[in-house]
Amino acid sequence: MLLEEAGGGLVFGFVLGLVCYYLLKQVDNYQVEVLLTLATVMGGYRLAELLHVSAPLAIVVAGLMVGNHGRHLGMSTTTRQHLDSFWELVDEILNAVLFVFIGLELLVITHNHKHLLAGILLIPIVLFARFVSVGSTVTVLRSFRTFHASIIKIVTWAGLRGGISVALALSLPVGPERDVVVAITYAIMAFSILVQGLTVGPMIKKAVVT
Repeated sequence: MLLEEAGGGLVFGFVLGLVCYYLLKQVDNYQVEVLLTLATVMGGYRLAELLHVSAPLAIVVAGLMVGNHGRHLGMSTTTRQHLDSFWELVDEILNAVLFVFIGLELLVITHNHKHLLAGILLIPIVLFARFVSVGSTVTVLRSFRTFHASIIKIVTWAGLRGGISVALALSLPVGPERDVVVAITYAIMAFSILVQGLTVGPMIKKAVVT
């Protein structure tokens, strides 16, 4: 199931990104190109669900394909400007809606000190997991390019948890397990935003100076 969901999502997203990139290259009209990216997200997500592969992973991969290659090789400067403006607006709207849902969820979530304690205890585990993933990736890439000496520390601490984490937790089926996961996610997210978010700037400045 893991291979089907994750692996299938990655492969499907790659193919979806290639198709979108090919279509973008054939068109020189920013209205149509913006709609193509929107159709890729909406239609691709639904198609991934029908194929029983990971829709979020598929759209992330397709977005990376279009964002890293399609923007520079398949779009004009005018299209890039309109595309960036459109998706920035969509991002702001959806984030606002998501945090409204987060506020409403706080009114009905089960408040339990054990859940809060579990969230606090899991914070260092989450940070360690990110440290391992970032550190292993940077270590491999050091053979191909040069990184700042503090890159692993900075990228690890800069991995803020926010809307996506909560949205995934809220998407779980209703049940006692969901309440536990949502409560723990809220605790980790609060630490991430309030502590990591407020200290990552000074950390980066200090690393750059030294």
